Amino acid sequence: MPTVHFVNEKKQVEVPEGANLRQAAIKAGINLYPHVHRIANCHGLGMCGSCRVLIKQGQECASAMGAAEKFRFHYAPDHVPMAYVGHEDEMRLACKVQVNGDMEVVTQPPLNWFGENFFS
Repeated sequence: MPTVHFVNEKKQVEVPEGANLRQAAIKAGINLYPHVHRIANCHGLGMCGSCRVLIKQGQECASAMGAAEKFRFHYAPDHVPMAYVGHEDEMRLACKVQVNGDMEVVTQPPLNWFGENFFS
């Protein structure tokens, strides 16, 4: 069974292959949602973007990025595209990721409003 290591929480969770990352995190007691999004989120439909995570290792073990995720990261008129800049190879929506192998995940990555990649 694949192991997901949640870096911020210092927790490792074994999940069945093909498990949804959001559901596995919630089942393990890991909070994916910052602030008001704990209550006001899309419940796994990929529309709010508040369950964004960075997959630091094991990106190849995650399912391919679908149309809903691509739209959220490239065209949505809110904070999510700003978080995506500079993290294009590792940012995903937990609700849209199927775990197919071991991975290392950072939950609730901060927004980088003034970083070196912001205005590029």
